[in-house]
Amino acid sequence: MTECDTTLVFEGRNVNCCAGDTVAAALVATGELSLRQSSCGERGVFCGIGVCQECRVTIDGRAGRLACMTTVQDGMRVERSPERAALVDDPA
Repeated sequence: MTECDTTLVFEGRNVNCCAGDTVAAALVATGELSLRQSSCGERGVFCGIGVCQECRVTIDGRAGRLACMTTVQDGMRVERSPERAALVDDPA
């Protein structure tokens, strides 16, 4: 059974989640569907497997992280990505 005593900070708000969750799963579970802005509007989790890159967020100051491929770490800070954030090659 997974422990659900992990907390990440999204846009300055504490989000409780489970160890082993992806950032995307934790945010969607709390109703946060918009993870970034594009010229076409709000974007969020689409494929959930890292292919579409729609779930790019800024994690601990590093822009372009894929929320669907990043496992939650207690205390990590997550923010919506700016419109033109580049993708980070390192998924860790």
